[in-house]
Order: sequence, then C-alpha cells, then structure tokens
Amino acid sequence: MLTVSSKAALKAKEILSAEGKEDWGLRIYKIGESCCGPSYGLDIDEKSLATDQVIEKDGLKVFIDNSIFYGLAGMELDYYQDDEREGFIMTGGIPSCASGSSSCNPGSCGPSAV
Repeated sequence: MLTVSSKAALKAKEILSAEGKEDWGLRIYKIGESCCGPSYGLDIDEKSLATDQVIEKDGLKVFIDNSIFYGLAGMELDYYQDDEREGFIMTGGIPSCASGSSSCNPGSCGPSAV
C-alpha cells in the first residue's frame, strides 16, 4: 500500500487551508508511462469517488482510483525541499530503475515529482 509521510501530510494540509479547502484531499492519478513504469500526477479534490481507495494520514485524505491503487504498493508520497526546489515526490517502487539496471538512463529515473 502507498504510505504518506508526515511531512507531505502537513504540507498538503497547509496548501488546502491556504486555499480555503480544509475538508478536501489530494488525488493521485496516472498520467502516463516512462521507461521505468507509470508516471503519476497530484491534484486536490473535494471528495472521493465510488471507485477510490482512501488513505488518511494526520487528517489528510488521499484519493486513489482502484485501477492504480495496487500499483502504488511500496511507494511513499513525501515532500522534498532544498535551497533550489521543493515539491511532492513519490519514492520507492521499481528497484530496477533506481539501480539503473533497466533500459532507461539512470539519471532520468528515481524519485518522481508529482
């Protein structure tokens, strides 16, 4: 199952609060395929759908359609910030990409921003 870090939950709740959408949640969705597997996007959404699994972390709801839910097993939604950039990232998942043993360029894979 996908996990959500406390840092990601806190940052998402800050963003939702700033937009006046405290009761909303995050939606993770599939946007396509890369050399290392699926790519995912992140958006805010008011409520879950009948076809969603809902994960809750520190008061944050994360909506994931059943069609991609099990493909996220072993991954974590986290929040990354350094001096140059910040954003939500998905870590974990396909070890062959992180190790560079797949056919893709090792420098282009690894944690993916969402």
